[in-house]
Amino acid sequence: MKHRSPSEQHHGKKPRVPAAAAATSTSPQDGMEDKAATNPRELTQNPLKKIWMPYKNGLPEKHISQRKVCMTNCPTLIVTVGLPARGKTYISKKLTRYLNWIGVPTREFNVGQYRREFVKIYKSFEFFRPDNEEGLKIRRQCASAALNDVREYLTEDGGQVAVFDATNTTRERRETILEFAEQNGFKVFFVESVCEDPDVIQENIVQVKLGSPDYTNCNTEEAVEDFMKRIKCYENSYETLDEVLDRDLSYIKIMDVGQRYLVNRVLDHIQSRIVYYLMNIHITPRSIYLCRHGESELNVKGRIGGDSGLTIRGKEFAKKLSHFIQEQNISDLKVWTSQMKRTIQTAEALNVPYEQWKVLNEIDAGVCEELMYEEIQKNYPLEFALRDQDKYRYRYPKGESYEDLVQRLEPVIMELERQENVLVICHQAVMRCLLAYFLDKTAEELPYLKCPLHTVLKLTPVAYGCKVESIGLNVDAVNTHRERPANVDVSRMSEEALLTVPSHQT
Repeated sequence: MKHRSPSEQHHGKKPRVPAAAAATSTSPQDGMEDKAATNPRELTQNPLKKIWMPYKNGLPEKHISQRKVCMTNCPTLIVTVGLPARGKTYISKKLTRYLNWIGVPTREFNVGQYRREFVKIYKSFEFFRPDNEEGLKIRRQCASAALNDVREYLTEDGGQVAVFDATNTTRERRETILEFAEQNGFKVFFVESVCEDPDVIQENIVQVKLGSPDYTNCNTEEAVEDFMKRIKCYENSYETLDEVLDRDLSYIKIMDVGQRYLVNRVLDHIQSRIVYYLMNIHITPRSIYLCRHGESELNVKGRIGGDSGLTIRGKEFAKKLSHFIQEQNISDLKVWTSQMKRTIQTAEALNVPYEQWKVLNEIDAGVCEELMYEEIQKNYPLEFALRDQDKYRYRYPKGESYEDLVQRLEPVIMELERQENVLVICHQAVMRCLLAYFLDKTAEELPYLKCPLHTVLKLTPVAYGCKVESIGLNVDAVNTHRERPANVDVSRMSEEALLTVPSHQT
């Protein structure tokens, strides 16, 4: 059984207040308004996160709840470096997805896409020849347009990280980007991908580049030949990041798809997280299987959380899951569970070794543990409404939010990126968080992803995303999915609040 102490440190360390206090108005106590006007450090409570934050006189409640804490002390520009077909866009897309998932607003700016929108019709590699002045002029214009959009995103649109995805193979081009960043107060972190393995390059061309709009009307042989010539156009002028010449720059150099790494001058927290993530991802073909535990006794009763065992149908699912996994004939499959009874009982039926992870435990519902939705509405109507208003950021009194859960699950994502074939037997909220990472879902979509009982999701990473297969194992189970109700106002009637609660035993 693995011990994951770093992830456990994410558990509920922020200041909290009792549910009764949370159910009061977010306005300061009587007589504090005048004081707040002269003292900008006066505190008010965010009702969704149950944390304290500086109060600004006259700031509406909705703005208080939506204010974000910046994880970087100034915006960061990530710049890719490398020849075509070296996985730069693969890295850019994965890194963007990861940073957004952990709560750092990030956007990718692919210069190739700007070029395709400008030129419309791609003719041949001749466009990329270093002596093609017209092509060079267009490429510079596209890079400039992308950087202008980067500036707007990081200075006006609330972005914290921008990924500038282009070859950037010359020192001159990188110097231009550094000057742009200095003028705008952005930190720069370079990510260079170096690969000399012809098989990896060929595979990348076939899998990714031939699906590009550039080669829509080409046969495979012509497209491969043209793309190889395109690579040649860059090779003579390519200046790699140098340990001596570029010793003052912050960068990571990834060699031969992760066989070796060179890391230089990591300056802050966000850069260290980028390095940690990039040193864990790999491109080995594999599948990740996600499923919830079998139906539990509390599931049937419509009660959330708790640590109950499986029902008869839940045990039947566990047997069916065992047969399904055997039929898949998966090499070196690892099985992970939470430390809760219902996932362990499910895994026991597989008759294979498994690892228990405390970080995979279900979201902590605090004072609402083992309550039915009807009871939460009756006892904590304001809490019930606040959760419906922003389910991702809402934190149960003395419990967790989905936002907390994502931070708790980061070590699991890192380990999933390192591993090959894995089956994760977990819980509804946990499965939603993991699924949102692989499918690049937003914080607003995440809490409403459908993860039914007795269903296995097979995730197969592909070039720039993830293929999903849903396999039902034909064992009946209760429905535990509650859609967001149309009326989320705190003054709503109980009937409206409970409109989307799934049926259960009373």
